[in-house]
Amino acid sequence: MIRRLPARVAIIGLLALPCSGQQMIEGPTSIAWNRYYDAAEVDALIDTLVRAYPSLLTIETIGASAQGRPLRVITLNNAATGAANTKPAMWIDGNIHGNELQATETVLYSIDALCRAHGTLKPLTELVDGCAFFFLPSMNPDGRAAWFSMQSSPHAFRTGLVPTDNDRDGAIDEDGPDDLDGDKSIGQMWRRDRFGTHRRNARDPRVLEVVPRDPRPDGSIEYGDWSLAGSEGIDNDGDGQVNEDGPGGYDMNRNWPCDWQPDHIQGGAGDMPLSYPETRAVAAWILRHPNIAAAQSYHNAGGMILRGPGASYRDGDYASADRAVYDSIAAAGAEMMPYYTPMVIYKDLYTVHGGFVNWMAESLGVIAFTDELWSDRRILQNGNDPSPEQMMRWRDRVLFGQTTTDWTELPHPEFGTVLVGGPNKWSSRLPPPFMLEEEAHRNFAFTAFHASQMPRVAFRSIELKPLGSDTWAVTLEIANDRRIPTRTARAAACSIGMPDTLTWTSADSDGPTVVAAGPVPNRLESAFNPVSAEPNCLRVNDGIPGLGARTFRFLVRGSAGQRATIRFAGEKFKAIQTEIAMPKAP
Repeated sequence: MIRRLPARVAIIGLLALPCSGQQMIEGPTSIAWNRYYDAAEVDALIDTLVRAYPSLLTIETIGASAQGRPLRVITLNNAATGAANTKPAMWIDGNIHGNELQATETVLYSIDALCRAHGTLKPLTELVDGCAFFFLPSMNPDGRAAWFSMQSSPHAFRTGLVPTDNDRDGAIDEDGPDDLDGDKSIGQMWRRDRFGTHRRNARDPRVLEVVPRDPRPDGSIEYGDWSLAGSEGIDNDGDGQVNEDGPGGYDMNRNWPCDWQPDHIQGGAGDMPLSYPETRAVAAWILRHPNIAAAQSYHNAGGMILRGPGASYRDGDYASADRAVYDSIAAAGAEMMPYYTPMVIYKDLYTVHGGFVNWMAESLGVIAFTDELWSDRRILQNGNDPSPEQMMRWRDRVLFGQTTTDWTELPHPEFGTVLVGGPNKWSSRLPPPFMLEEEAHRNFAFTAFHASQMPRVAFRSIELKPLGSDTWAVTLEIANDRRIPTRTARAAACSIGMPDTLTWTSADSDGPTVVAAGPVPNRLESAFNPVSAEPNCLRVNDGIPGLGARTFRFLVRGSAGQRATIRFAGEKFKAIQTEIAMPKAP
């Protein structure tokens, strides 16, 4: 049974019910995607989905959060087409930052959409049948639970909740936010000041407008009544700062082994890589699944399709072959999602050391993106960033004032009379509920496209050419008709994981026997590069490129009718094999 949302959230949902009309595909769950779910409700939805689709979904608890909440990975796989570990797989997670709510709803929507479509929509049926998906709806269930249950701002509870001494005064979590006006949000706080920078607008007292400091004709200066005092709260520990040591205070998206830097270089990084129970559990699970070929991490906000590197390093950027893969997939995403911009993290946003998608890409050789869900540009017809006045009209006319709290004058122990209120915790970073399902669907569609580009290989041609008495040249071409290579350039250069292998196994004890084998640089020429050892097992470190092919040749000696099996296998694609029989000599 799913619990009811708090009254304020429920009202937002009621005002945002979708118009009646035919859904893309009906399913057995009837989950509402125009509302947000707290941590307990997320667990209930996971159970609902797994019960509704038992032939496709299984669930595994891979660890626990700092406060003991389960970290639950849902595997989506059609066992009728093979075990999950025999196919290319995609990792999809959300909500590593507790305040980034819609990330979780988008992960859950993706599970529901794929399951509903299976057997009905051909493209998604083929996608589910051909690969596996691993979903972690919330990597930070503690932060999510706190965001819903405690006073918060749009930006609070980004952190996990291991107690942390943020202000380094020897006490832990002793000066968190204080909800002075009782609206369950942490808003702004203004102190009365006769030399103030702002005054309340006479026509709309909700607006605090800047008072011009240009001198009057007589040389005097005009002042306002109020000056900003920071976020709503009290200096609980008497150190002169407000709200500087609340719950947690670190960033799990700075705690991954790739390019990790200590806290004085990268704020929020923790004591060492994987020092938090959530990141440690996720990393251990992912490392046990080398067939993960693609990864998608949902965050908010800003409308971005982000890839690494997270920080500038001596090589500058990823290898050109990998960049081409990233660019082509991101360009498709920018088409699917209005006002989303493909970006490189360190170049176009800011430096991130120890980020999750950077670990996936640079340490594991996986094609990985972060989607920053939602852009305020979507609220206006012109697609520009809205001005404060436009935001006020949006909140009044479309959201009916539900995302703001009127200013309240209150006594403050340090500042005297203060004004408290303004935009509440629902006011930014989140799509309003009536736009949530569209946001989730567009991001799911991009992720499905990303997944559809995981490597898929086939024998494009196999030719047998006689070379003499019982000796043959067997030339075969292996093609990959997807954008993601079987091994990224990063994986090949850094020896990440195991190389692909092309093996020749004779069905008969006396042959056919491999004399020499190796890659063929030019498929139209007779020359090839024989390996020095184990010609019956070629190690293909560079893999098969995306939307490309490679050619290999075996020189074999055998008699007519003798059979052999040729098999091509690797970590990140479904293995292929074929059987050949030696023909009679011409």
